[in-house]
Amino acid sequence: MEYLLPDEAASARRARRLTSAFLSRSRHRMAQVEAGQIDDATLIVSELVANATRHGRSACRLRLQVSDEQVTVEVYDDNPAQPRLRPPTPDGESGRGLAIVRDLAQRFDVIPVTGGGKRVRAVLAM
Repeated sequence: MEYLLPDEAASARRARRLTSAFLSRSRHRMAQVEAGQIDDATLIVSELVANATRHGRSACRLRLQVSDEQVTVEVYDDNPAQPRLRPPTPDGESGRGLAIVRDLAQRFDVIPVTGGGKRVRAVLAM
């Protein structure tokens, strides 16, 4: 499933709802998607879409795929710059998102897209 999300802060909230609904439907068809995995995927989507709209300075695309072995989350934006993993500070209000994604995902990668931009992908094992 693929969704186009506008360049606005509310896109992360919309992406969470879309992800939860999509994976919940998948859960009924594929018993392997557990509630905890839906929560993890929803958190990952929220962080990646928030980063794309905040730093990508463009609309973004969210792609979700479910198979028997994994849930794949991909977020595309128009900014070719690689996301930076920053060490969190004790009183900082941001900077933890990518660390959370990397901890929850079995695989995490960032790949430049031909014509500009990038794809940020996180894969969760089932």
